[in-house]
Amino acid sequence: MKKILTQGRLAALIVFVVLVIDQVIKICVKTGMYLHESIHITDWFYLVFVENKGMAFGMEILPKLLLTMFRIVAVIFITWYLYKATHRAEKLKTGYIVCLACMLAGAIGNIIDCVCYGEIFSESTSYTLAHWVPVGEGYGSWLHGKVVDMFYFPIIDTYWPDWMPFCGGDRFIFFSPIFNFADASISCGVIAAFLFYSRTLGQEFQKMENTKEEKQS
Repeated sequence: MKKILTQGRLAALIVFVVLVIDQVIKICVKTGMYLHESIHITDWFYLVFVENKGMAFGMEILPKLLLTMFRIVAVIFITWYLYKATHRAEKLKTGYIVCLACMLAGAIGNIIDCVCYGEIFSESTSYTLAHWVPVGEGYGSWLHGKVVDMFYFPIIDTYWPDWMPFCGGDRFIFFSPIFNFADASISCGVIAAFLFYSRTLGQEFQKMENTKEEKQS
């Protein structure tokens, strides 16, 4: 009797659920909060609406178009690898597949923002709420949308002692980056993969190297 929830179906389900949750949160924040508006949940958890052009947690390293194309290529590669991993005769551990699915879902979630949001939403500002607009009348063009972030966890908010060199008296916040559900999915997938499946990762990289050498010989 065939299993109903195969590794491939489990991966697809995880990707679907993460994408739905991620996009629902982003759209609610995008259309219901002003840019830079902050909602106090607890002293260590705020909803803060920001937008960024860069990578996870608001980092800006590469030009916007190049970064979006890099994300798309990465998603294509992870999708291909995940498909191969779930259809091989020698099955990988299910937990490893879950990690890959979380990475893929998070990457796709942020790609949707980059590719589509500039075309379908008006601009968010500190005094106007964004709203849906006809395609082509948004605040940007295809591939140039901004990623919506909202989760802020200042778990520790204090000041360095005055006697400390260089940073004495400066404010210290842990954890300061503002991120979204897709970022969290990627981070959880990557961290869990390295913590619990580092051996599997090593074996998979070695297989790729062996395959590459065989093709070149």
